Amino acid sequence: MTAAAVRPVAIKIDEDTKARVKRLAEARHRTSHWLMREAIMQYVEREEKREAFRQRTLEAWEEYRTTGLHASAEEVQAWLSSWGTDDELPAPTCRK
Repeated sequence: MTAAAVRPVAIKIDEDTKARVKRLAEARHRTSHWLMREAIMQYVEREEKREAFRQRTLEAWEEYRTTGLHASAEEVQAWLSSWGTDDELPAPTCRK
């Protein structure tokens, strides 16, 4: 991230939250600013991953609705349970 890309942003938080952030920042030997930036970055990364998962789920659902291809829960469970054993099963085949 370059210095030119950084822009200040104001947020409004209540006094209690502000005090809590300050106490935590002091305990971590960081500034309140660093703590809030870190919290926002972690939140955004987590939510981007969650949204990507949601999109993949919607795509998988649409593919199932279009093709009807699926594997049963029992087949998938048996396959997953076999992972790491001497009798590891191949992935179940999707069918209509």
